[in-house]
Amino acid sequence: MMRSTTICAVRRDGHLAIAGDGQVTFDKTVMKHKARKVRRIGDGKVLAGFAGSAADGITLLDKFESKLSEFRGNLTRAAVELAKEWRTDRYLRRLEALLIVGDSEHLFVLSGTGDVVEPDDNVAAIGSGGPYAQAAAQALLRHTGMTAADIAREALMIAAKICIYTNEDIVTEAI
Repeated sequence: MMRSTTICAVRRDGHLAIAGDGQVTFDKTVMKHKARKVRRIGDGKVLAGFAGSAADGITLLDKFESKLSEFRGNLTRAAVELAKEWRTDRYLRRLEALLIVGDSEHLFVLSGTGDVVEPDDNVAAIGSGGPYAQAAAQALLRHTGMTAADIAREALMIAAKICIYTNEDIVTEAI
């Protein structure tokens, strides 16, 4: 069984940050420590991160970037269209990954079951350490004046202390 990663996104004060760890685990073995699962896309105006199978996540990021281009940077429309295609396409339906995509105005979690979820509290997290990172980010967002990037990174550091499938080799992108 493959387990890997934690991705956490935070929107605050017109900024979006997404942080992701670098660990890839296969069964009981850590196979990689520095995988990069967070990317800038759409001419650097959109951030995206994936959790799940690396090949599947990269495939979905490529598909999302194509949709973003097709709909001229309209993040909401691109997210909905990818989710519809992901759910109905025989090939895409088998992909095992989740995506977080966002810009300074919107943040979405996308799944292969057709979900396009925009969280109410400007925090989203996916992957094996997602619940830990999300709880930490929500607390930091409510009780500190930290930036979105600092919150996302610190939430990942907290998750890494709890989740054995999350490491402290963190990449953070912010816009």
